[in-house]
Amino acid sequence: MFCRQAESAWRELMPGIEVRTLVYGEKMLMAQYRLKKGSQLPEHSHPHEQTGFLVSGQIRLHLADEVLDAGPGDSWCIAGNRSHWADVIEDAVAVEVFSPVREDLLP
Repeated sequence: MFCRQAESAWRELMPGIEVRTLVYGEKMLMAQYRLKKGSQLPEHSHPHEQTGFLVSGQIRLHLADEVLDAGPGDSWCIAGNRSHWADVIEDAVAVEVFSPVREDLLP
């Protein structure tokens, strides 16, 4: 499967947080996020393993009792069912991969 940027529509997950699915297969899905300064991804967990890469901006990523002040080029891996949340310090763009596929992010 191939996907061109123009084929992926942005959708608002919550105020200040937008996502678009870039590509997906049987066992994983890749999504791009636009995060506005001052917004927050609330604490949550899900059964999916999640890896991410911060393209631009700055976020503070909380993994239970760990904190990462992430800048461009930083990355992370979050085990399934692990509580996590993020504060957006500067406007940011991130790319994340989920396995298995997150059904709620399918186009």
